[in-house]
Amino acid sequence: MSQSEEKKFQVTFLPHDRKINVPAGESLIRSAMQAGVHVNASCGGGGVCGKCRVLVEDGSVSGGVSDRLESEDIEKGYRLACLATVDNDVTIRIPVESSIDASALNKQVTPRRTAVIREIDFENLKEQGLFLPPVIKEYLEILPPDAQNNMPDVSRLVEELRKKSGWHKLELTLPVIRKLPAVLREDGFKVTATLVKPVRDDGKTLITNIQSGDTSDKCYGIALDIGTTTVYSQIIDLITGKCLGEYGDFNGQISYGEDVISRIIFAEKGEGLKTLQDVVVKTINNVLNKSISMAGIEKENISTISIAGNTTMTQLLLGIDPRHLRRAPYVPASTLYPPFTAADIGIDLDEQTIALVFPQISSYVGGDIVAGIMGTGMYRQEELTLFLDIGTNAELVIGNQDWLACTACSAGPAFEGGGVEFGMRAAKGAIEDFLIDPVTYEPMILTIGDERPKGICGSGLLTMAAVMFEMGIINNCGKFNRDLNTDRIRRKEKIWEYVVAWKEETQVDRDIVLTELDLENLIRAKGAIYSGCMTLLEEVGLTMDAIERIILAGGFGSYIDLEKAMTLGLLPEIDPERVTYIGNGSLLGARMSVLTNKIRQDVVEVTGKMTNFELSETPSYMNNYVAAMFIPHTEIEKFPRLKDRMEQRNK
Repeated sequence: MSQSEEKKFQVTFLPHDRKINVPAGESLIRSAMQAGVHVNASCGGGGVCGKCRVLVEDGSVSGGVSDRLESEDIEKGYRLACLATVDNDVTIRIPVESSIDASALNKQVTPRRTAVIREIDFENLKEQGLFLPPVIKEYLEILPPDAQNNMPDVSRLVEELRKKSGWHKLELTLPVIRKLPAVLREDGFKVTATLVKPVRDDGKTLITNIQSGDTSDKCYGIALDIGTTTVYSQIIDLITGKCLGEYGDFNGQISYGEDVISRIIFAEKGEGLKTLQDVVVKTINNVLNKSISMAGIEKENISTISIAGNTTMTQLLLGIDPRHLRRAPYVPASTLYPPFTAADIGIDLDEQTIALVFPQISSYVGGDIVAGIMGTGMYRQEELTLFLDIGTNAELVIGNQDWLACTACSAGPAFEGGGVEFGMRAAKGAIEDFLIDPVTYEPMILTIGDERPKGICGSGLLTMAAVMFEMGIINNCGKFNRDLNTDRIRRKEKIWEYVVAWKEETQVDRDIVLTELDLENLIRAKGAIYSGCMTLLEEVGLTMDAIERIILAGGFGSYIDLEKAMTLGLLPEIDPERVTYIGNGSLLGARMSVLTNKIRQDVVEVTGKMTNFELSETPSYMNNYVAAMFIPHTEIEKFPRLKDRMEQRNK
């Protein structure tokens, strides 16, 4: 059953009369969070605190019974929302909310709205004639030589390929020529040749491998994303288009610097460049071996690997000095790289595996972004699209089939947990979602893995700030309202903070807090991204009204609540239905490159027409940045939906 056909049930929350459709098996606590309904949940949804009692008034749920509930309460229909799952239409009453008056109910925040997740539609690719793998295998039964026909082995192979499938301009690699005599005679001149198609129609077809017998049904490629933080690989069946195995791990270079600048600095010292290259290759080999094992295939049948990474990661992988990437005028060593064998740089694959690296645009807009543009197909479509990849750096591309413009801005590490006292990457125990009781100001938190909280990840941080702003707990400068009647807001060592979880409710044996300094760093990060969008639009003579679609990429985008992102002023206001999430855009593009030669044919032309803007050299950027250093912005008129909500709540 596809995602769109997944069975869903309606959950009604009283006394708010909020209704939401959720998939079967969704927990009540997460259903409430998605509906914007507050339920006391201070342990992250792990069933530990017992505070998320709800009453099942109509219908039924699965689970939810706990020793935290009295037997008579269980008989009445009380359940713990974090342990109960939805398997029918059900009506739930939130007891703790039942005494709240209508004015407080109006302060409930807007329901969750995440981006529509987009996946590769292979049938669509085939219908469009785009499923054209760049590597194929041909099974051949060749006439053995005799006294009347003693043509060389290479000529015999080439002639049979031309006769059977019309191949021309064939060229063999030296390793293939070396093994050809033995392989031909191993199974009576029955062999399978691996052919790599030329990127251009007038190019040469390369014969990269020869195997005895018929292995034509075993043809695989690898998509590889080399990120600053993580490395991911996928094993792709080039006959069916299916992903057979996927694995990711942290980039071992993290030990030498969290961001690209610190790694460039390390690479400039002594053996630093070689160390970083060795470390990332070691990570790649570990990731590849795990994914190959999951796929259950042999390395000798892997013919190609497509590699996408930002400019710094690419140069470090290839052993190219990156020092000039961080110095004006910010010049990469190259934007295009020739094909090479993966084994040449130490990747643990057979010598016939050809590696292709996605081209770069500039020092800070790299092959990962190019891969995302190619994978989404926005370069072939009429819709005017904003492509946004959010991380420590945010890369932006605006355009369509006629033109493309791009830039990058330093958002800082806040969205990945850096610069925040209790910030952490998305992992078990990280607070990922958040609500506040509009009367008591008590929090409702959910964590990844439904464990006791131990920190706050990027999406949780964004949601916290947006909810607090809408509830009047912080002002548009990110400062706490110190007049509220709650012990959650306190001053500690001259810094004001909000206690998200008390010490006894956490895994870290201390209170988890959100401070005004955390909010300041978050506002800087969101301001950089928003001002980057506005500056790029201005430079191409457009306004946000012209944008027909937004595509979000990167791990952060999978969890981002669109309404909260717009409330905070991270994203411009746009209909959430026009926002698409593609996940790891870099990996998507690399996979598409493995699946279709069309991507490889188009990529050089696409990069050639991408106009890059250096924000540091663009005068209007700083003006836009200063204006965006408020929640959501100095001009709230730019956010009409939020303005309307705020006015309604203040009545």
